[in-house]
Amino acid sequence: MHVDQTPRPILELSQNWGLGRDDVEPYGWFKAKLAPNLWTRLPASRARYINVTAVTPTPLGEGKTVTAIGLALGLCRLGLRAVVTLRQPSLAPVFGIKGGGAGGGRAVLLPQDDINLHFTGDLHAVAAAHNLLAALIDNHVRRGLIPVVQPESVKWRRVLDVCDASLAHIITGLGLDSAAALRETGFDLTAASELMAILSLAASWEELRERLGRIVVGSSADKRPVTTSDLGCAGALAALLRDAFRPNLVQTSEQTPALVHTGPFANIAHGNSSVVADLAAVRLADYVVTESGFGADCGAEKFFHIKCRASGLRPDCEVLVCTVRALKYQSGRYEVRPGRPLPDALFREDLEALQLGAANLQAHLDILRKFGLPVVVAINRFPEDSQRELETIQQLAGEAGAAAVAVSDAFARGSDGAMELAEAVRISADQPRDFHPLYAVEAPPEQKIETIAREVYGADGVDFTLAARKALDKFAAWGYAHLPVCIAKTQYSLSHDPQRRGRPRGFRLPIQDVRLSAGAGYLYALAGDIKTMPGLPLSPAANRIDVDAHGAIIGLR
Repeated sequence: MHVDQTPRPILELSQNWGLGRDDVEPYGWFKAKLAPNLWTRLPASRARYINVTAVTPTPLGEGKTVTAIGLALGLCRLGLRAVVTLRQPSLAPVFGIKGGGAGGGRAVLLPQDDINLHFTGDLHAVAAAHNLLAALIDNHVRRGLIPVVQPESVKWRRVLDVCDASLAHIITGLGLDSAAALRETGFDLTAASELMAILSLAASWEELRERLGRIVVGSSADKRPVTTSDLGCAGALAALLRDAFRPNLVQTSEQTPALVHTGPFANIAHGNSSVVADLAAVRLADYVVTESGFGADCGAEKFFHIKCRASGLRPDCEVLVCTVRALKYQSGRYEVRPGRPLPDALFREDLEALQLGAANLQAHLDILRKFGLPVVVAINRFPEDSQRELETIQQLAGEAGAAAVAVSDAFARGSDGAMELAEAVRISADQPRDFHPLYAVEAPPEQKIETIAREVYGADGVDFTLAARKALDKFAAWGYAHLPVCIAKTQYSLSHDPQRRGRPRGFRLPIQDVRLSAGAGYLYALAGDIKTMPGLPLSPAANRIDVDAHGAIIGLR
């Protein structure tokens, strides 16, 4: 869909929202960074805080970002001050399977191409800082500096913002004059970096510097943790991340503000935009709409247990995005492969498959309601959806306990297509709520993992490998048992197995290993086979991108 979208100069937009010239630093005509500590200088307000999540997605996604942008547009159309806060896209999915992450149609962020590509350079800063730390660790080990770090204890890999499976497993140190320099390691995606999580979760400059100094890089000969503070390099990391810590201000297709900042994935990290962007947004607006990655079992669970604990903010309402195609896919009657187009049969009316797949919708509703929030189901409409299919979902969602159900047509119609959703959210956000996490951070790590497995994924229990149990014992001895947990698992199923659709039953969650992200502030448990550096698909999105004779980028979506 071609839509004529002309952004306003960013200084003009910011001034209309009460920000002075010294409150923003322009990066060109249409992008800006918020001034340092602006989120602490603005007067406090009690904005309604709305999180957008989704049912289990197909590989192409179900339109959470479009819906989040559309909801903010609809709220503004109702005469309310609304800001959307979103993660910034990673180049890996932009050139891989999903394509861009700036929305689409008439519910899009501007300047779209800039946001999808280099933007303000934040991801490059994260990669530079992360890889600097990798080089400093290797130099420290090779030279035997004090404190001595055991080479086999170093798990810090390098990062790259491109899917490149050939770099997932490598050997470094070849050609150097020290056997200690040789190390089997690899590359992860930049979005999986602990530095990205730190950037996302820190609430102040002081906290950013403190978290960077808490990163555990390995252990000493007496099996004690060695941190970046011990190596004396946390300050250099902070210097590289100084500008990246400031939220980015852009605009929507209807010239309303959007804060786009940090981009941790929700399957291999905690999957939410930055705390400082939200802290600024709740001081600028009456309604803040944010989005967590993938389904309620991935990003939303981590939003509640990790991000909200870091920010101190409490959500007022949850929006659950679903699509006709996603629920039909969850029936198990259709085969979808990542990197390939969705089958034509998925777009034909099939009420029976829709009703079978609605078990997945029920599961996600049950997950969200356990946290004590009203849930509005947003049906993201596609042109192929029949009226009977839309009405079937509305009925099923209402019976499953949704506070409200609304069809969103924001992609095709912008704010006009999101008015029903905006009104439903406005009403639901004023309902009584009893937001609460499902576990206390003081609980033993095994219990926290078991709680998520049973209450969120629907597992019968958890099976820890010997390696996972040894890791948990070590981290407890080091004093990290009090941290929340971040479980890395597939986004394509409520279970650990991407082939199990709908609402899986009768399974146990296998925890292969547990890692420590002391700077980010969580224990990182791996469920199933998780790739932190995937390869490109059969038909990468990169093959459709070009630049025309006028220098305009084409094919980026």
